[in-house]
Amino acid sequence: MPTLRPRREDYSESTRQALVDSAVALFTKQGYAATSLDAIAKRARVTKGALYHHFSGKQAVFEAAFSAVEKAVLARLGEIVTGPGTPWDRAVSGLQAYVQVCLEPSYQRIAIHEGPVVMGWERWREAEEHFSFGLVKSAIEALIAAGEIDDLPLEVTARILFGALQTGAAIIAGADNPKQASTEVSRTIIRVLEGMRVPPTPDPLR
Repeated sequence: MPTLRPRREDYSESTRQALVDSAVALFTKQGYAATSLDAIAKRARVTKGALYHHFSGKQAVFEAAFSAVEKAVLARLGEIVTGPGTPWDRAVSGLQAYVQVCLEPSYQRIAIHEGPVVMGWERWREAEEHFSFGLVKSAIEALIAAGEIDDLPLEVTARILFGALQTGAAIIAGADNPKQASTEVSRTIIRVLEGMRVPPTPDPLR
């Protein structure tokens, strides 16, 4: 028989989720420096003591908000990269979807702008790799296996493309016209990917 979860445990998880949701909303709107723990607790409708029950401090709350934003994006992109269609179509669709994600306020503010500052460059980079690099690597692996792109070293190719995506995200986040920048970033990275594509084999009967 399935075991029943204690009501207290359910309440504790819902409280933590409310705090994370509140943090995502406030960090997105106001930024890390202008957001207080009191404001996060108030918006979540819990006490500050309840916040400290789940988090050691403001940075821990931020890192939970960062993880929530990244996990949501990873789930969306994962459905595209592993969904229907050819490996090439999935890779291009996933790339275009990521570029669109870079226009979303929560991802732009928390993952791109605030993340490196609050978490420190090395910790932020490790977190980005933890969430995103595996997806890029699996997409490149599928393209190589399908013969869509040259049989280049998987790790090197994935890291180069991953670096291009991170740079593209920073360009979009810092642009005066983010939508225009997103179009340029998408077009450029797809062109780089096309440069690795294996030409179709000519039909000898035609």
